[in-house]
Amino acid sequence: MTIKLSENTGFTIIPEGKHIFKVEDVEYDKDFGTMELHLITENGMKHKERFNLIGNDGEVNQRALNAFSYTARVLMNDFSLKEIDHRELVGRYMKAEVKHNVVPSSKDPSKNLTFVNLGDKYPANGFEGDSDEE
Repeated sequence: MTIKLSENTGFTIIPEGKHIFKVEDVEYDKDFGTMELHLITENGMKHKERFNLIGNDGEVNQRALNAFSYTARVLMNDFSLKEIDHRELVGRYMKAEVKHNVVPSSKDPSKNLTFVNLGDKYPANGFEGDSDEE
């Protein structure tokens, strides 16, 4: 007798390679200077891209602002943008190269943690196109 298993709804690390992401939601906390993009792939894998736009010293974190600015321009497919309402990013698409960064756990050095980083980013028009997803 076989038992049908429930759907796998646990966390799955997005494999390395090119993937197309849709912005599902954006959270912006102006007081803390944090911007968080909630991204999803065509297969339902999720990723959060975080930008700490204000440093611990209360000053603008220029590197994070540059990274967010580039990401926003890619998502909008408009590299002449000077400013943006973060809500405009919802529903937009981009293609990105996923890279893994594996590091030892600080809590248990016998275990490793895998961080998913988005490398090269390109504008995309929906989920069709050049990605490594099947």
